[in-house]
Amino acid sequence: MSPIRQNLQAITTTIVAAAQESGRQPASVQLLAVSKTFGPEAVLEAVAAGQRAFGENYLQEGLDKIRAVQEAGAPALEWHFIGPIQSNKTRPIAEHFAWVHTVEREKIAQRLSEQRPAGMAPLQICLQVNISGEASKSGVAPNELAALAHKVAALPNLTLRGLMAIPEPADDFDQQRAAFAQLRTLYEQLRADGLALDTLSMGMSADMRAAIVEGATIVRVGSAIFGARNYDKA
Repeated sequence: MSPIRQNLQAITTTIVAAAQESGRQPASVQLLAVSKTFGPEAVLEAVAAGQRAFGENYLQEGLDKIRAVQEAGAPALEWHFIGPIQSNKTRPIAEHFAWVHTVEREKIAQRLSEQRPAGMAPLQICLQVNISGEASKSGVAPNELAALAHKVAALPNLTLRGLMAIPEPADDFDQQRAAFAQLRTLYEQLRADGLALDTLSMGMSADMRAAIVEGATIVRVGSAIFGARNYDKA
């Protein structure tokens, strides 16, 4: 059995246990395999093990990988853009990805809406929230979230699905849960305010159990699937 297949099985076991621990159905949590810095061959190995949703942080790397995997004859995959978005990069994102997790400004959402090709399904959007207030982190401030959410929800060619966050790292399980609980509270407030949200994209390799217990519907896992990253290749 390949290492990637073994890792995917182990992560699935963790997801099932965390979901059951919190009284949830395991099928309510989607595993997003974060393939940044890994080549098409790693994606194809994960595809062979049954994985179908992949996340990319770097646009050109992601576009090259999408093309290479298609040319290799892979089945239809669901590609999520999960990196920072510059205004001059919105068109290829709108053209080649099914999901975007990192919208934090109305201008970016407007460009994605305008540049989504006719005939394609609406682009699925998560708003990135700077839940820990870190100066180095992207994301809309919690007190500005509601206004942005209502503006994005009204745009054509987009479907606002929910929220995403990358909290400040914490080793303590209860601290991890507390940060994710903050995001869940914001999500529930928006739902109570009339927005039809269904997605919490939160939790990565080191903290996905806490995220699932707090309601994550998508966990973004990279190194625990593919191994240590070599950023020199990115």
